This record gives sequence, C-alpha cells and structure tokens, in this order.
Amino acid sequence: MVQRLGAAGAIFLPPAGRGAAPGVRIAGKDVAIQLTSVSPHTLRLTVRPIQDGKPIDIADDGTLLPAAVGAPVKWAPSGQDASRAQTVKVGDLRVAFTPDPLAFAIETAKGEKVQRIRIDQQTGVISFATGNTPILGLGEGGPQFDRRGNTERMMSGSGGYNLRNFGSRVPIPWLIGAGGWAMYIHQPYGRFDFTGDESRFQPAPVFVPGGGRGAPPPPPPADISTFALPIDLFVVASKDPAVIMAEWARLTGRPELPPLWSFGYQQSHRTLAGREAILQEAKTFREKKLPCDAMIYLGTGFCPAGWNTNNGEFTFNPKVMPDPKAMFDQLHQDHFKVVLHVAYPTGIRQFKGTVRDSCDSGKRAELQPSCYWDMHRPVLSTGVDGWWPDEGDALDLPSRLVRNRMYWDAYQLDRPNERPYALHRNGAAGMARYASFLWTGDVSSLWATLKNQVPIGINSGLSGIPYWGTDVGGFVPTAEFTGELYVRWFQFGAFCPLFRSHGRVWTLRLPWGWNQGAPTGDVANETRFTIPEAEYHNPAVEPICKKYLELRYRMMPYLYSAVRECTQSGLPVMRSLWLHYPDDPAAVARGDQYLWGRDMLVAPVLEKGAAERRLYLPHGAWYDFWTNEKHDGGREVTRKVDLETIPLYVRAGAILPMGPLRQYTAEKVDGPLDISVYPGANGSFLLYEDDGSSFDYRKGEWMGIQMAWNDARKALTLRLAAGSKMLPPAKRDIRVKMGDASKSAVFDGHNLEVRF
Repeated sequence: MVQRLGAAGAIFLPPAGRGAAPGVRIAGKDVAIQLTSVSPHTLRLTVRPIQDGKPIDIADDGTLLPAAVGAPVKWAPSGQDASRAQTVKVGDLRVAFTPDPLAFAIETAKGEKVQRIRIDQQTGVISFATGNTPILGLGEGGPQFDRRGNTERMMSGSGGYNLRNFGSRVPIPWLIGAGGWAMYIHQPYGRFDFTGDESRFQPAPVFVPGGGRGAPPPPPPADISTFALPIDLFVVASKDPAVIMAEWARLTGRPELPPLWSFGYQQSHRTLAGREAILQEAKTFREKKLPCDAMIYLGTGFCPAGWNTNNGEFTFNPKVMPDPKAMFDQLHQDHFKVVLHVAYPTGIRQFKGTVRDSCDSGKRAELQPSCYWDMHRPVLSTGVDGWWPDEGDALDLPSRLVRNRMYWDAYQLDRPNERPYALHRNGAAGMARYASFLWTGDVSSLWATLKNQVPIGINSGLSGIPYWGTDVGGFVPTAEFTGELYVRWFQFGAFCPLFRSHGRVWTLRLPWGWNQGAPTGDVANETRFTIPEAEYHNPAVEPICKKYLELRYRMMPYLYSAVRECTQSGLPVMRSLWLHYPDDPAAVARGDQYLWGRDMLVAPVLEKGAAERRLYLPHGAWYDFWTNEKHDGGREVTRKVDLETIPLYVRAGAILPMGPLRQYTAEKVDGPLDISVYPGANGSFLLYEDDGSSFDYRKGEWMGIQMAWNDARKALTLRLAAGSKMLPPAKRDIRVKMGDASKSAVFDGHNLEVRF
C-alpha cells in the first residue's frame, strides 16, 4: 500500500508491529523508501536505513540547494505494507514500484518510458537502462566522450584517470542520457559500469588518497551497509536539453558571473628571472599589441623561483618580488590583473566551515576557511586580483566544495563589490555557484592529449562546470611539443571559457616564445625533451597567436553575453551539439567539435600536419566564418586548413556582435559595434553588458539590447531589454552587416530597425 502525501510524493515503509509481513531490507537493514517531487520534471528517490524507529537523515555535503529537497514530506510512523506493487504519481511522472525485485519504472504522464532503476537488496548495487543514445556528463576527465562502454572509478584528482592524456579528474555523478533523461546519484559514493545493456552503480567506501598517485584503495568494510546506504538519487525526464540543464541548475545552483577580465587572455609563468624581467615581459605584450588581461605567477617549490618563499607560504620571494605592491601597481598601470598560485597545505584533509566562523587556531586535524583566509589577507592587500588554488587532491568532497566557496565568499569580505576570480584544480557539483574556474591539471604536450581535451571540455560544461580550460600547449613538454602543436592548442584555447597558456619551459608559452632561441638558465633545466633547433626560430607562431588573441577580444560582446546566459539558464558556453540538435543523432554523437554559445560551431584541428578537417554540420544552413560561404547542414563536410586556420561556422539566423579591437577587456576604444547577420532563418540575440567588475548588475545596472532578425523582411530590430538601462555612452554606434552589405546606425535605447 502506498501512503499518498499530497503532491509531495510517497513513502514505502516497513510494517509496524509483530507478526506483520516482512518489509523492505537492503544490505541487511530495514529501510524507508521515499519518492519526492522536486519539480514537474524531476523526482527524488531516497532509501534510508531505519534507526530508532525512523529513517536516518541524508548528510549535507554542500552540493544541493535547499530547493532540491522538494516539497516537504512528513514521516508517517504507523507504517504500511510495502509487499505489493504500486504505481505513484510524482509531479508529471509516474513511478511503478515493485518490491521483489526492488525496482522503480519511471514513465511520463503519456506513458513514455524514462528509466527503470533496480536496487539489489543484498549489495545495494543500483542498475539502470544504458539506452541506445550517448551518456554524457560525469564531470571533468575520465574516458571520453560517450560514457557507454566504459567503467568509471569516480576518483578525484591527478590520480583519477590517466593524467598524462586526459588530465585531472573532477567526478560528478550526474549522467545525461541523450534520449531524454538524466540522473544524479547524490549518495552513496561509488563506481559506474556502462559496459552492458544495463549499467551498474556499485557503492564503495570513500577512498581519499594519501598523496600518492594511483594508490590502491583499502579493502571494503565487512558491513556493506556502512557505505551502500543511504541512497539518494534524482531522476530528470525531458526531451528538451534546456530543461535538463535547468533542472541541474535547480539542484546544484546556477553559475555566478565572474569578472569580465577573466575571459581575456591569461599568461601564466613559472620560474621568474627577477623584478625587471617580470615587468618588462608585461610591457612586451603592450609593445607588440598582443591582447592580454592577466599575469599569473607560480609559487616557489614547483619551480626554483616563484612569487613566494615556498609552496603554501604567504611571504614574497625577495629575489624576484622585493617590492610587490610597487610591482603590482605598475602592472595595474599597464592594465594587467595579478593572479597568484597557492598550494594547499599538505597533510590536512578536512576543510570545514565558512569564512564567517571564528578562527580556532588550535585545531590541527582540519583547516578552517576563516583561519586560512587570514593567511591570504596580507598578500591580498598588496593588490592581488585573483588566486590560483592548486593541489588538494586528498580533500574529501565536502572539503573541496568548501575550498571553492572560500575564494568566492572571503574575497568579498575584503572587497565587497568586486567579483572574485579563482582558478581551481579540484571541485564538486555546485562549484559553479561560486564562479569557480577549473583547468585539467598537468597534461602532457601530445597530439592525443589535445584531442582528448575537446570532449572533456564538453562534458565538463554539461556537468555544471562552465568556466573551464586547459594548459595551452600541455603542461609537460614531450618530443611532440612543437610550434605546430602549440598553435593548434592556442586556437582551441581561444574558444575555451578559460584562455590561458601555462607549462614547463614557460617561455615557449609566450606568443612570441617560439622565435627567441632555445631557453637558457633555470628554464632550460625544465626541457627534458629534444626538438629541432629550427623550432626555436619559428616566425609563424606569433602572428597566428596574435590573430586568435584579436579574434577573442573582438568577439568579447558575443562571449560575455553567452556567459550571462549561462548564469540565467545553466547552459554552458562550450556546448555539446546535443543541447541544440537533440533530434540529430549524428550531431549528438560528435565529441570532437562543439558550439561556442548558440550560434557558432568550432572544430579544432587535432591532427599533426593536417591539411583538412572533417566535421559535421547539423541540419539547417551554415556559413563559413572565414569565407562567408554557405553550406547545407545535416551532413559531413571537409574543410581545407592551413596552420593559421581552424574551421568556424555560423548558423543561418545568427546575429553575431563583435566589438572594436582592445588590448585588454576594459580598454575604452572608439569604434562601432559590428553586428553580423547570417540570413536564411529568423533569429534573436540578447547582447549583455555591465561594468564587468562589480555586483551592481544585481541592482539593475546592466544593459541588454534585444536583437531580432526577420528573414522574410530582411530586417533587424533592436530594443532595450526589459529591466535594463542604457549604460554610458548613451548612444551606441553600430554597423550592421549582411554578407557584403553594410549599414550604419545609432542605438540610443529607443526601438530601431535596420532593413536590407
């Protein structure tokens, strides 16, 4: 019998009293099974062991928002017979429950099958239908692209899965079945097996590595109920990818908006030669007119001479930064932001609390954010603009999220109206609500590694990690590290949310680094590879890097608008084709290309010596970004490429805004806003703008220009978006382009129409 509790859901209880029929038991424990409606599309299934007459609480690991709990369900102590099959309506879904085998068949109100979940009553293993469409998501890293056919240990950090070729692992047990379902296994911890028609989730003890990469986990406890229970999972049902992503944001939070400068180019450094070299290198960017927004400095320990005295310390290295405030003031005058690397203290695996808690410095087994942030504050006061929190692989999941949160919350204690920036190595579900950036860690400079980064970026975005990137060029140089590989990686980086060069032999990560001769000094000691001497005198690299730096900065209006859309909808910037073409199986299956925002398709060149690139254009018409040649979609095409070109396509109906060239994102530059229209379909675009740095947009200090293209009338209309206002300058010069035609106009906040 099912006890109905209004729209909230239902509880299946073990029987009460002696002599009653046997109740449901899992792993030797009496359990209460509860179904809850989170939304019309999402249900929550919990299986909780009963202790002292009532089910235990689900532990809060910080990943879920309060809204994810769903409508409140009261515990009914009388107990009901759970020995018969029943069907329950949960939101807009129907769940058919059977006690033996313990299973939940989920259907839509129309009777469409969504999933069938089985729970083994002896082991707690959760089984579900694999399906015949790709399974996406699961966080950063691991076997790519479609998770079917693979097994996944869900281990976090550098030892999670094949660091050299894939990078660090940030496992998030959020699965997206491209056929119209998604699932989040909030608890317990475990491993996946996607190799059969029925996939399996095997609960396992939480294993936190002791620092050694690839260390085997300890044997499991004899009582499997200690790690197999409770079970807490969410199922989303929708054929609309936008709904699935919105439901994921409902559960774990919508992304926060980072500062505008964080989407500019970021130049990372390792061994520092000294004060004058540091400042001159920044000036060289300006002299060469190579756009750049941030300088990032590694800590001492990973390299002979970094910004601090040693890894994890907060004292400046006097050999390279004798007067840090004066140096940072100079960098700020040259319009660069300063980001410093911070290594998490070794040996401390627990990070608990918030920055608003009082600091208890007597605690040794764990670190408190309030205490740890106090160590940052003297350095912050010198003018630091952001942080690069490294290491922390041994932290458990709640601690990883606490660390993400600290760099968001604590920064605002000292600078309450300035958006924080932090580039993390570790994270968890929910990290986007702290505007956390993530990079893939110490990958190697290999063509195969570059190829793997594309689907990793796509799956990261689908997992609620929208601000993602990789070390341009790969961190560990190999014999494959040439100017060609660097250029292809740089081109890919220009279309990642995080655009940052970093790695050993760091001078080869400078746009002009491949034409200044072989590295010397401490930098030369990092080589550990041999390439032809001619590679150190390759004049082709810098002009190509400049081309893509300039393109990135000109496209900033489009990119920043896509970032703002991400904060509203949960849709990432770097998008799987499934998000907009779910009914096109060939598009859904492509993991070697992606959409940049809604309208642009990016197909990075991933093969050495490539003279052409095979790619798939989804249904509809598409325009080659470089030549404006029109192509019919729904088919594969072959695009010829040279070293300076990667295939970029824009869909028909797109409205693509591009600004004048800037050397940094906040530069004031005269020049019109170019709005390119690609005819062949109707289209719309919301151009978003704010001051790029503060939280004033939350108070209405933002500008939205809603654009709409009517293809039949060949007319582009512009109007001020509801809730927004014109920001200075009050009048905006625009230049609308359609093919070879161009028309100039002025937008002053009143409705405007431009016709061709």
